[in-house]
This record gives sequence, structure tokens and C-alpha cells, in this order.
Amino acid sequence: MTTTKTVTIEADPSVPLIRITRDFAATPAQLLRAHTEPELFARWAGPDGMDNRIDYWDARTGGSWRYVAHRDGAEFAFHGSFHEIDPDRLVQTFTYEGAPDSVALETLWFEDLGDGRTRLHAQSLVDSFEGRDAFVNSGMDVGIEQGYVKLDAVLAAGDA
Repeated sequence: MTTTKTVTIEADPSVPLIRITRDFAATPAQLLRAHTEPELFARWAGPDGMDNRIDYWDARTGGSWRYVAHRDGAEFAFHGSFHEIDPDRLVQTFTYEGAPDSVALETLWFEDLGDGRTRLHAQSLVDSFEGRDAFVNSGMDVGIEQGYVKLDAVLAAGDA
């Protein structure tokens, strides 16, 4: 288990699954918007210094998405499909195009804590323990932590 300043990341020992938990000063509706509206998502996703370009984004059950992250002349492309979008839950696939055979099934749910606070729970299921460990060892904790700090700023500005 990894706990950064604000995020808990846990690799399940029994199944190839990663669990992520973090609290936000936001409502579930605001967090859902931040994850499904392309302009908002592009502003916060990924580590510091990364700029995101949305290639396509169809945020509906059955829709798909693709974005390319840029930093220092390097590009990293990601794509997936939205399988379910509900007010308190989002299910999607996630593929890093640099490893196209490693598809994660991601489920996010938003637990309303009251007083304008929400706990984000996320889990990513991959097809093998090796794939899971590759995700965990990729530096994802830094990207998640820094991305969520940027998301805090988007939320504080009232943009979501």
C-alpha cells in the first residue's frame, strides 16, 4: 500500500486490482463532471508538466474517449470506453497505447460525506499480477497525487 499526502493506493494481494481512495472538497456531481467533461479532465489529469489534448470524447454509456498527454516533446496516448455513467458511479476501460494489450477496467464511485465533501473510490482491474505491478511501478502514484492536487484547484475555482 502507498499513501501519499492525500491518496491511498493499494494493490490487492488476491486479485490483479489496484484500489485508490481520496477525499475532495466537492460534491459527487462535481467529481463526475471533472471526470466526464473533456475540457475539465484535460486540465487536471496526470502529473505536473503534462499537457493533455483530447482527440475525441463521447461521455455517455457506450461512448469512447482518447487523449494524448505531452511533455518535453514526448507523447503518451490513452484511450477507452465508457461502460456506465451514473450520478455516483463511472465504469470505463483504460488503455495506455504504449502497452495496448494491458486494458484496465476502472470503476469509480463517489461517496457523499456531507458538507460538500466526497470520497472518491477507484479500482482498476487488469488481466494479470504482472500487469498490475507494472501499473504500480510506473510512477502512477506521482501522476495521481499531482493530478488530484490540480483537480482540487479546478474544484476550488468553481469550474466543475
